[in-house]
Amino acid sequence: MEDSPPAENASQSEAAARRHVEWLVERNRQDTGIDLAYVDLSPIRSVGIVGAGMMGTAIAATHVKADLPVVITDADENTLRAAAERIAAELAPQIDASDAECAERVGRLVKPTTDAAKIARCDLALESVVETVAGKQEVYARLAPHLAAATILASNTSTIPIGRLAAALPDPGRFCGIHFFHPVRHRSLVEIVRGPDTSDATIAAAVGHAKRIQKMPIVVEDGPAFLVNRLLLPYLIEAMDLLLDGATIDQVERAATEFGMAIGPLRILDEIGIDTVVNAGRVLWQAFPDRIVASPLLITMYKKGRLGRKSGAGFFSYASETAWDGPSRPDPSVEQLIAEWARPPQKLTPETITHRLILPMVLEATRLLEEGKVRHPGDVDLAVLFGLGFPHSRGGLLYWADTVGAGRILQMLNPLEPLGPRLEPTQLLREAAEQGRRFYDERAG
Repeated sequence: MEDSPPAENASQSEAAARRHVEWLVERNRQDTGIDLAYVDLSPIRSVGIVGAGMMGTAIAATHVKADLPVVITDADENTLRAAAERIAAELAPQIDASDAECAERVGRLVKPTTDAAKIARCDLALESVVETVAGKQEVYARLAPHLAAATILASNTSTIPIGRLAAALPDPGRFCGIHFFHPVRHRSLVEIVRGPDTSDATIAAAVGHAKRIQKMPIVVEDGPAFLVNRLLLPYLIEAMDLLLDGATIDQVERAATEFGMAIGPLRILDEIGIDTVVNAGRVLWQAFPDRIVASPLLITMYKKGRLGRKSGAGFFSYASETAWDGPSRPDPSVEQLIAEWARPPQKLTPETITHRLILPMVLEATRLLEEGKVRHPGDVDLAVLFGLGFPHSRGGLLYWADTVGAGRILQMLNPLEPLGPRLEPTQLLREAAEQGRRFYDERAG
């Protein structure tokens, strides 16, 4: 993507980038999540989970692995009855124990219930239900009369602003977002989202709890799609737009993986699920209609039920695949859908494709910094490194941007100007170029 340095210098640069990642991880390990030196916290000793679907049971298994008791409920009785078995199945690959031992551990620590009061009496009540405001607020209305004074109420929402969800809560200071990522056992990252009224004590308790269950918490200020999805969606949308401009699926995927991404953006779309991306994209489009492109290809695939791995077909075919990380192959029939919306082919070199994939994420990261949504540039980099598969050899998105230089990034953006506001340089990027500044100020903070 940029001029290749000599091999020796490249090796040194990669070593420096990996040291930077180690520094970020250690900084996170010591970070309390708040700017105060100390708050008096009561440890979270029990967890109530509302929602016994895929995410709810995976989150429950993470807590069982940490030997914490879990109370779980679901509106669907059949789903609730299967919860213990699903939690045990999720736990088995994570611990050195037989299936019988996993089942015993789950039986000892997990209590399915239909009683909202039992959830509300836990130290942490975590909601993981359908991604709608109405559905989530209905859960809170049932829990609220029974909530203990010290109970923290949290949502696993991936996109809905916490302030909006907290509108009818009697004590929004005890409410926050605790957003786990799919698949939970493979993703160490957790977003801790501070709503407009969330207290420092609630944030610090949530951060401490995430670390206890061996997750990496990043504190994010409230806003549509928070941090990870706000960086991810422009990347995914640009990948689909490249297909309409004449790039092939293989060219897009290869550009991403040759840059160092763990998997390509079209494979990510299939893994997340087209329906999930449509819902998240709608939230961002409503918030930022000037720069979020509503992809006709995405909508067409959604309407035709080509949802990715979950439906057996998306950009790739999964007819014989069951494992999340199993092999896949491009699905020829998707080319017909691309052709329906194709525009006159553009001149797309491998470098141009890479620029169009990576630079929208850089711009979104600078917007997050401008808005004060993150406490430190390192939080952005941890998000992409551990949430999006960004290469450790490049140190993180903003670290990489610093190595390239803001002035050079402006040059990369110049030929992309016809694509409109989504690739327009931000004021922060322009100022960094004019003043020769970096996004990291000697790793302060």
